[in-house]
Amino acid sequence: MTRAIQTLQPRISVAPMMDWTTRDYRFFARLFNPNIILYTEMVTTGAILFGDAKRHLDYSKEEHPIVLQLGGSNPKDLATCSKMAQDWGYDEINLNVGCPSDRVQNNKIGACLMAEPDLVAECIAAMRQSVDIPVTVKHRIGIDDMHSYAEMLHFVDTVAQTGCNNFIVHARIALLQGLSPKENREVPPLRYEDVYRLKQDRPELLIEINGGIKTFAETQQHLKHVDGVMIGREAYHNPYLLAELGQLWGLELPDRFEIMQRMLPYIEQRLQQGAPLSVITRHILGLFQNLPGARKWRQALSGGNAKTFADVEQALVNIQAAMQRTEDYLKEQQLQRPTE
Repeated sequence: MTRAIQTLQPRISVAPMMDWTTRDYRFFARLFNPNIILYTEMVTTGAILFGDAKRHLDYSKEEHPIVLQLGGSNPKDLATCSKMAQDWGYDEINLNVGCPSDRVQNNKIGACLMAEPDLVAECIAAMRQSVDIPVTVKHRIGIDDMHSYAEMLHFVDTVAQTGCNNFIVHARIALLQGLSPKENREVPPLRYEDVYRLKQDRPELLIEINGGIKTFAETQQHLKHVDGVMIGREAYHNPYLLAELGQLWGLELPDRFEIMQRMLPYIEQRLQQGAPLSVITRHILGLFQNLPGARKWRQALSGGNAKTFADVEQALVNIQAAMQRTEDYLKEQQLQRPTE
């Protein structure tokens, strides 16, 4: 059953990240906070229309509210995939206009589309006409030599004429030549003030900010200026941040070990479906990030496979043993820590 994302205020989301925001990570992330919005990895229209649509579109019902991020620039194909996403039960659809990699540029996907606001508007119009669920855009503040605030505002205004009113803005420009995708997340300076100004100039639009946000305090600060915050890699490496963000809705902080106990039936199910253990456990390595037992937890989970039912049972035993060792270590560290 889908959930009306529009009612979730503030909008706090986990950014779409290739090879990271898989369905295994999304199930794990949901256990920390019922209100965060989860995004799929970017899925190209070609992968859906000419590949294994079920593999790309399937998710667990627990992941709601969930957004499918599409990559493409053909209005007809994007409309077809949007209709498929709605039929699949997604709560929202997002068009990627922010990815700077060479591979997607060659296919006219991602940040390079900021140079063609009319084409993006045509794509969004076609997508909106094909579905009843919200369609949103994730974009940069600029690309290459097109990096002024006025140019970004023109892009947003052009797309907003289609009726789209929700823009997620990565507060860095993208340099499409000479920088890797990783460097494009780190080298261009953050210009949060441009995103704040966009919200001030277009108060009727729903504006979310993305880029370099790592703490609950930083999130609170941004929410003074915009409608939502999207967090990327920090939410992956330190997933307990998602639990801390639950305080925005008055939620109590959950216990890490209770979260893992709730994760175990899912792991067992995935192992029995034939998923390698390491494919699943790589997403939960950050459970104890910033705590004394974090290293022991990562070491205990690294590697491993489960190919038979006996292996599955042993894998679960090993995970529970890792939890117990980590819990014992944390208790020991707490006892040895001097009182203040």
